[in-house]
Amino acid sequence: MNSELTRLSAAEQAAKLAAGEFSSRELTQAHLERIDALEPAVGAYLNVDHDGALAAADAVDTARKEGAALPELAGVPVAVKDLCCTRGQVTTAASKILEGWVPPYDATLVANIRANQMPILGKTNLDEFAMGGSTEHSAFHRTANPWDLERIPGGSSGGSAAALAAYEAPLAVGTDTGGSIRQPAAVTGTVGVKPTYGTVSRFGVIAMASSLDTPGPMARNVLDTALLHDVMASYDPLDSTSLSDAPRGMADVVRAAQAGMDLKALRVGVISQLDGGEGYQEGVVESFHQALTLLENAGATIKTVDLPHLEYALDAYYLIMPAEVSSNLARYDGMRYGLRVEPKEGPVTAERVMAATRGAGFGDEVKRRIILGTHVLSAGYYDAYYGSALKVRTLVQRDFDAAFADVDILVSPTSPITAYRFGEKDDPLTMYKLDVTTIPANLAGIPGMSLPSGLSEGLPVGFQILAPQRKDDRLYRVGAVLEALVNERVGGALLERAPQL
Repeated sequence: MNSELTRLSAAEQAAKLAAGEFSSRELTQAHLERIDALEPAVGAYLNVDHDGALAAADAVDTARKEGAALPELAGVPVAVKDLCCTRGQVTTAASKILEGWVPPYDATLVANIRANQMPILGKTNLDEFAMGGSTEHSAFHRTANPWDLERIPGGSSGGSAAALAAYEAPLAVGTDTGGSIRQPAAVTGTVGVKPTYGTVSRFGVIAMASSLDTPGPMARNVLDTALLHDVMASYDPLDSTSLSDAPRGMADVVRAAQAGMDLKALRVGVISQLDGGEGYQEGVVESFHQALTLLENAGATIKTVDLPHLEYALDAYYLIMPAEVSSNLARYDGMRYGLRVEPKEGPVTAERVMAATRGAGFGDEVKRRIILGTHVLSAGYYDAYYGSALKVRTLVQRDFDAAFADVDILVSPTSPITAYRFGEKDDPLTMYKLDVTTIPANLAGIPGMSLPSGLSEGLPVGFQILAPQRKDDRLYRVGAVLEALVNERVGGALLERAPQL
């Protein structure tokens, strides 16, 4: 196994492929061999497409030999979260109700990846239908954190984050509904970005909560994340929420990551409601403030910013999200596709087939959110719960608008705690509260990035950067500079300190 190839960044892999130092087949094979060696311990993937990945790699190598003009990332392999429809590959959303389902089409973001001639290594694990923050709620198996195999890798994009941290992929696709890219990036020492809502198509991404779901890129450093972001983002007429002017309105994120930013002109707002307090680990807050000091020493202006309605964001999210879950998951009825379970006794009616199928096909967390969502949408409760939550969402959006009138970016810890041990957080309410730092960005539709800021008791800590809508480039300009400052402080890339598997 050529593990040296898997240690290269995606940008380095792309450059060396273009220079002819190795082939895409060699690079893809190296990752597949590492996956085969480590998956029994890590469990990052639900399925691995050896033949498809190597066939795509061979096609790139042939085109390169023939002198064809190729995209920058051509030949660089990528892992895709199993929430994204992938033509010809089983796509399950980590749920028994879709076990064995093979989509007849690609999600738009997958089509974009194929158009850039990037071999798809396989589909990564997640919490069922993206409902969870630990990847313990997959119907098939749990995923381990490569920093400590007894700890969670975050969720719901925990499989993608673990694949990156284990060097089983140089790039990975995630989705972020309430922090499901940023939180796993934080606890695995990787980088994850939730783009501005509407700039990456949701078409073909199995829906959880349609007004919140945001596909995004994940990688081991800021530049690699920008490279994948550039591939994924596009206007899509198949997605009714896609922003038609997004490609023109968004700055070049790759160029932003490469250029960095003069921090002397940067105004940084520290969100007072998310700067420590009850439930925050001391080491997480300490690492966050060390990163703030790095920004300040580099010339940035730091000020505390108050977002008064943020204290209600968590409550609003856990009304809006399950309501949309209840609506979206109504399509899994045992009639059209996926699992079908017939009652063992009595007449086989549509109602009884639906009940049997959903009872057998959905896990406990999915059922919990469907029940909650159905309740808040029911007659007599709609205005009191769902309607009120939408009003709070508007207030949160206005708080962000007001804050960005005074500062360029807002910052906080990405997660109040580091990766915890499997089974340590078995109370749903406790789990939900861990999303307090990431949920506000989804309610407001703004872009956010998590990148490593250091370690707490030997485990990674994430630093969250938020920017105004369509200012995704600002995340990369600041993130690239902060990444360099943190790496200088810790004496090298943080991920290099992870225990070697």
